[in-house]
Amino acid sequence: MKKQGGQQRHNILIHRNLLVALLLFNPVITAFAKKGNETMDDYKLLIDLHKEGYRQGPGGDAETELALNLAMIDRAAPLKVADIGCGTGASTILLARLLNARITAVDFLQDFLDVLDQRAKSTGVADKISPLVRSMDDLPFADEELDVIWSEGAIYNIGFERGIEEWRRFLKTGGLLVASEITWLTGSRPAELQKHWDSEYPEINVASAKIRVLEKHGFTPVGYFVLPEYCWLEEYYRPMQARFKDFLNRNGNSEEAREIVNAEQHEIDLYERYKAYISYGVYVAKKTE
Repeated sequence: MKKQGGQQRHNILIHRNLLVALLLFNPVITAFAKKGNETMDDYKLLIDLHKEGYRQGPGGDAETELALNLAMIDRAAPLKVADIGCGTGASTILLARLLNARITAVDFLQDFLDVLDQRAKSTGVADKISPLVRSMDDLPFADEELDVIWSEGAIYNIGFERGIEEWRRFLKTGGLLVASEITWLTGSRPAELQKHWDSEYPEINVASAKIRVLEKHGFTPVGYFVLPEYCWLEEYYRPMQARFKDFLNRNGNSEEAREIVNAEQHEIDLYERYKAYISYGVYVAKKTE
């Protein structure tokens, strides 16, 4: 999510309902609904930039496995898992490798699920994964169907509290929720950053407030940790920057494509300037009765 100066930057705010839910936590992507009838072209450009990425938001394989370990999941037990907002499947494929599970990989974009399917086949786990094109606010699961709900960098698209409340019924009693959520790391922060996030995601808060939300909605907190800097830079931003040149060439160096690249770079600059104050918190919780 970007707070940018000037009309061009203002245009690159984000449309969560159409785009961000698809691209995990990519703040840039939220902006383009404010551009009216140009939205579909922007939408296609954003898919083009991000579908080749191993990740569509900050994260890391070691951090996914750390969350798995904190959840104390029996890796040999047959499990039914939903990975909600899975993107091109970085977490989905790792979970399929590590667990004896049937995983429903949910994303709004067929383009991303096609990439996930190819990667799953190449890593030998396609038989454990069922891709599902669906919005995260319209999930088809039955009550108490799932053992685990996993969602890395995606729940904010419908709001942390709404996601916790609405998804809870899909979990069996004692089932586990693992969700990462944009989180303040300090009790206070620079005014520019505070104003930006108050505008873009009013639910942003410190970890203690997020944990209270979990408790309020019938979850017992099991564990929490913060994504380190390399999950943003080495795992997400630097690979994306390396794709900028080919992306621009592929799209004729158009104004729209350059606008997207400039917005993404602004987002990177914002993170690098304020990384001491903000990151993803990874929350692990168990559904109580």
